[in-house]
Amino acid sequence: MIVLFTDFGLHGPYTGQMKAVLQQRTPGTPVTDLFADAPIGNPRASAYLLAAYAVWYPAGTVFLAVVDPGVGSTRPAVIVKADGRWYVGPGNGLFELVQRRAGKALSWDITWTPERLSASFHGRDLFAPVAAMLARGDPAPGRLRTDEADRRTDWPDDLGEVVYIDHFGNAITGLRAATLSSDARLAAANRVLERAATFSDLPPGTAFWYENANGLAEIAVNQGRADLDLGLGIGSPVEVGP
Repeated sequence: MIVLFTDFGLHGPYTGQMKAVLQQRTPGTPVTDLFADAPIGNPRASAYLLAAYAVWYPAGTVFLAVVDPGVGSTRPAVIVKADGRWYVGPGNGLFELVQRRAGKALSWDITWTPERLSASFHGRDLFAPVAAMLARGDPAPGRLRTDEADRRTDWPDDLGEVVYIDHFGNAITGLRAATLSSDARLAAANRVLERAATFSDLPPGTAFWYENANGLAEIAVNQGRADLDLGLGIGSPVEVGP
């Protein structure tokens, strides 16, 4: 299947135009939306989300991932193959954590060029056609990379920040819960939060953190909204306490 991971949103033409390209070039291949509301223009926060959620998909899945504030600039266009999954998108750090956590990873600079390449919509004109090629089983249309150029080796393995606010107001962090002790506390928004297994373990209105269904530490308020009740947003710092 092809999986979309973008900051485009579902309003407007952008997601629909990319899907139209995929349908034309690889009809019958399932296309599913993972995130259409990844952190806008923020490949760093998005990298921690993508790495956590991509592992739920089987080998052979093609991720068409576009969080690309540098579109039209000199930033490279890349393909990554990590643990059997393909990733197509901008070389701006979006795939850094995917590559770092993979048992085996290769990357290519995309050398294929379309007949028409707009300056501002590489998702439609470049990345979607390449994703379709890979979904069809074509060879990677690029040059294998042999260096670490454009990697973000200075980014931490786990990010002590809020990287996503979901529909319910829960604040997902870039911290993997498995790296935290069972009694670890998180400090955020001038609050110290205890760990709980799930919402109903605590009285209504209580703020806490828990391991979400995708392995990330998530801050929530039982029957409330962590974003509004605690004043959290994307980029809010989160510290790990004893």
